[in-house]
Amino acid sequence: MTRIATPVTRLLGIDLPVVQAGMSWASSSSALPLAVSNAGGLGVVAAGPMRLPDLSRVLAETAAGTDRPWAVNLPLYRAEVDEVIDLVLRHRPPVLIASQGGPRRYLARFHDVGTRCLHVVAGVDHAVKAASAGVDGLVVVGAEAGGHPPPAMVATAVLVRAVARAVPLPLIASGGVADGFGLAAMLALGAGAAQFGTRFLASTEASVHAAYKQAVLSAGVDGTRTVGRGLGVIRALDNDFTARMLALEASGAEESLRRKTFQASTLRDAALHGDVAQGKVEAGQSAGLVDEVLPAARIVARIVREYREARAGLPPVTGD
Repeated sequence: MTRIATPVTRLLGIDLPVVQAGMSWASSSSALPLAVSNAGGLGVVAAGPMRLPDLSRVLAETAAGTDRPWAVNLPLYRAEVDEVIDLVLRHRPPVLIASQGGPRRYLARFHDVGTRCLHVVAGVDHAVKAASAGVDGLVVVGAEAGGHPPPAMVATAVLVRAVARAVPLPLIASGGVADGFGLAAMLALGAGAAQFGTRFLASTEASVHAAYKQAVLSAGVDGTRTVGRGLGVIRALDNDFTARMLALEASGAEESLRRKTFQASTLRDAALHGDVAQGKVEAGQSAGLVDEVLPAARIVARIVREYREARAGLPPVTGD
């Protein structure tokens, strides 16, 4: 088995510093997480949109389908979060990745069952607070990321380096990384792994509509927009929905109208029903670096090959 040893791989017991992002609908099933974990990375089940019986079934499938570490991503703002925490605890996942809330709510209970706890952060202050609470590691999300980028819109390279200087914990960099060259860059900045979201949207195992995958393939690096100021900003592919939102924001429309338009469009419409014109097609800027749908295991292998190329291509230091 190929291995790239870093603080994150040692912490989590994985072979490669490749983390598949927990993406609602795309990894709210066992297929993608299992494929990534069995390939040596960390596969992540997205619990955010799942009903409790479905989540229990998928967690059981994932545990039965691999002897490698895997994770659950849990946004702490979701409905029935206390019941979800109880359910996830019963399945004892090797890793929990929590977001959108404070770690003290869950940390001790998951540590008691042996789960490694990572917390998603979007700024240095947030990272310091999570570290002081006792989390095992951090996922640092930069502005290029799809879905919910950080409010301050600091680029991943800057934010990862700042957090690495401020917090002595294993870090996973997220946002704008789609290949092994990006992985090498993030490791050079002080991260111990990179999280890949948009790249794994374009995998055969991702549980999203074919039209969603094609939209990712068709996008350029400038093909995403951030919309939803004051409502919970998202980064999504440019479409009729984002155009309407941008027009409303530019015209200074009242919040009630902006909120109505924002809430009328959903990620579910795009991911499950293929409405890539009116739905929220959440994806990162790295969509412009993705040009084909591949099995997840081949994506992982390609990332490793490209990482080797990146390292080999660095110029040596000469002289004193």
